[in-house]
Amino acid sequence: MADPFGVYIHIPFCRHRCGYCAFATWSDRHHLEEDYLRAVRTDIERSVAAGMHDVSSVFVGGGTPSLVDAKGLGDLLAAIPRTPFAEVTVECNPDDVTVELLTSYLAAGVTRVSLGVQSMSAHVLRSLDRQHDPGAVDTAIAAIKNAGVPTFNLDLIYGTNGESLDDWRRTLERVIEFDPPHLSAYALTVEAGTPLAEQPHLHPSDDDTADKYELADEMLLAVGLENYEVSNWARPGHECQHNLLYWRQGNYRGFGCAAHSHENGHRWWNVRTPDRYIEHVRCNDPVMAAGEDLDEKTRRFERYELQLRLREGVPADVLDGDALPGLVSRVGDRWVLTRRGRLMANEIATRLNV
Repeated sequence: MADPFGVYIHIPFCRHRCGYCAFATWSDRHHLEEDYLRAVRTDIERSVAAGMHDVSSVFVGGGTPSLVDAKGLGDLLAAIPRTPFAEVTVECNPDDVTVELLTSYLAAGVTRVSLGVQSMSAHVLRSLDRQHDPGAVDTAIAAIKNAGVPTFNLDLIYGTNGESLDDWRRTLERVIEFDPPHLSAYALTVEAGTPLAEQPHLHPSDDDTADKYELADEMLLAVGLENYEVSNWARPGHECQHNLLYWRQGNYRGFGCAAHSHENGHRWWNVRTPDRYIEHVRCNDPVMAAGEDLDEKTRRFERYELQLRLREGVPADVLDGDALPGLVSRVGDRWVLTRRGRLMANEIATRLNV
């Protein structure tokens, strides 16, 4: 069997840019959508002609993929030569989700929807600059289930200014009622250059986010959602295969502006703006902006740094787990992070013997 190979498609358009977002997204370039989708498809077709095949997972992210024309998005997916059971994920904004939209996605081979819920508290959503309200999430989940989407993920953010522990508990209680097969929960991070970075009084507290992480893990585990990566929980068989490919240093190709690619230790990324990407494709110029080659020592460190975040942990010989009581536990011939250890994953990674 061939090794997994992934495709990432970046959709850079949003209705509104949230104050915490540092992604390559724009809210003022919707006039480029048709040309952009055409350029991405052309770029994909050129890669296929050059030998790209047997794609085992596709992830359409952004930005807001559910904002663009569903047929145009389907045309991109049709151009990708996928394996018979390929996982195909599209990120969606709750306000955009309808049975009609999802039916179009399913016809194009989509198998998984990742819904940007973030919070079920109206005042927390306002603090995050999100435009939807909790009611839109209820409507979107009903549409996902009515349309028969094979599996779905709910994406949450915790640690927002003004979010109490009880707010977070109520968000978790609400999303658990939806019986999600997969849930991602990320602590709010402050990225340089964002409006949030310029407002220190709104920055999250480490102690607060730690309390909320532990509460999430406790509540999600109690309903059968198992932690398989520090920030991700799933029912058995519903883990995100595309993200696992990233975390296991697999090979993947990124299409669209600012999209990243990796092949056997060589990483590269595309030009950042949709305007430049369209122009490069139109002129048949390389879309790569820059790249880097990782030496074996760096690749080895990254391999174990990523494994440490996963349920499988790291081989016992690359970490002195006996010196980290309460943070790691021995499972066979591997060290695995405990719940408390997951809160310190980055610090523990500095102790890897690679």
